Amino acid sequence: MVKILVVRLLPGGASVAVIPGILWLTPVRNTGVAFGLLAGLSPTVTVLAALTLFFVLFYNKGRRSGSRMERAGIALMAGGAAGNLLDRIRLGFVVDYLDLRAWPVFNLADVAIVLGAGALALALAREGRPPQFRR
Repeated sequence: MVKILVVRLLPGGASVAVIPGILWLTPVRNTGVAFGLLAGLSPTVTVLAALTLFFVLFYNKGRRSGSRMERAGIALMAGGAAGNLLDRIRLGFVVDYLDLRAWPVFNLADVAIVLGAGALALALAREGRPPQFRR
């Protein structure tokens, strides 16, 4: 919902301070991956993102036993990846809009991916062993 409002209300190049000196809403078209790397490879990036999401969601389905935090981390990462993938399929690029001015512009899906990766890493570190898969 925030992304739709930002795109509709802020024309290209516009930026609005939400928390002055800290956070701005600045719509940016990201045709690459994280931080705009590999820009211009959008179809390739879309296929790789779809394959990665498919792998995370379905390859180990029913084989993985994990803690609640581990499952939440995977869910956050998959949800964020799905959100960005929908942008890529629908628009041909990802709409980024959260601007801290000291960091590349990003979106809420990116936040979910990072929080999910952190939760997963923390869950695995707490276990003190590599992930275990059922046979």
